[in-house]
Amino acid sequence: MPICPVCEYKSSEWYEIARHIYSLAKKSDAKHIMWLNRNLSVKEVSEEELTKSLEGFFRVRNNLSDWIRQKFIDKFYGENPHPFILAMQKPTKAVLLGYVIEHQHFLKNWVRILSTIVARTDKDDVIRYELGNIAVEYIGFNNKPSHYELLLRMGESLGMKREQILSIPPLPATRSALNTWWDIALNKGWVETMASMHSLELVADRSLVKYGAKMHYFNPKILESNEYPQEVKDFLREGYEADEGHAGEALELVDKYAEGFEDIQVSVIRSFDAFSKYLLARLERAIQIDKSVLGVLT
Repeated sequence: MPICPVCEYKSSEWYEIARHIYSLAKKSDAKHIMWLNRNLSVKEVSEEELTKSLEGFFRVRNNLSDWIRQKFIDKFYGENPHPFILAMQKPTKAVLLGYVIEHQHFLKNWVRILSTIVARTDKDDVIRYELGNIAVEYIGFNNKPSHYELLLRMGESLGMKREQILSIPPLPATRSALNTWWDIALNKGWVETMASMHSLELVADRSLVKYGAKMHYFNPKILESNEYPQEVKDFLREGYEADEGHAGEALELVDKYAEGFEDIQVSVIRSFDAFSKYLLARLERAIQIDKSVLGVLT
């Protein structure tokens, strides 16, 4: 059913959704205007043109996972790649520390949110998949350290004590993003939560270049470079290798159990917006550590 991606007003026709958004935009409603600017166009259009744009934006041609993958590429790897991804092509020590400090908050909340999926689904394949995720991310699996542990080791290798890393509260932008993901987890269905969280793993999926991504999450040459501590390379390699196809497996489960598209699509786009804000928080933290990062970004 057609749905407003901002306030979730529903109607049987996209034209009614377009009229609703158009009316609120005319009244200078900030949330609706921001969504239009981020996802469709900054130019003012007619109700008829807005209807066509909304229909095109939400149209699923093959399956939902393909739509999610393409929207992720458009937002983070398109003509204007996300600033954090640009910074990761040759990351400085400050950028990597900003990554560590903010990401430890993300990972702790990540596994807790995945546990809500386990609690709310009765699908055995989903339960197994999510429990495996929780083990790999936070506990460790097959005698390998968890991603969380590898992250902390990366921070230590860059000169910051573990106790200090763990003592730093998240920046407001990170906290805001976490609040968005918790809102989805607590107030939407488990399929929406699964789509919203695991679509974020696409960020490190090497196969995205085959679908139009302009670059990888980081320059792969880093993994062979002597410029970075081994712990940095260990952490980056783990995610780079683990997430290739991993997000695809989750999205296949979303395709399998989705009973409709629009509600999931709206939650996914909310999640992408939160993720963009969160990635910027990593850079904000990096600038706090070393103001020269700002010069590199500009």
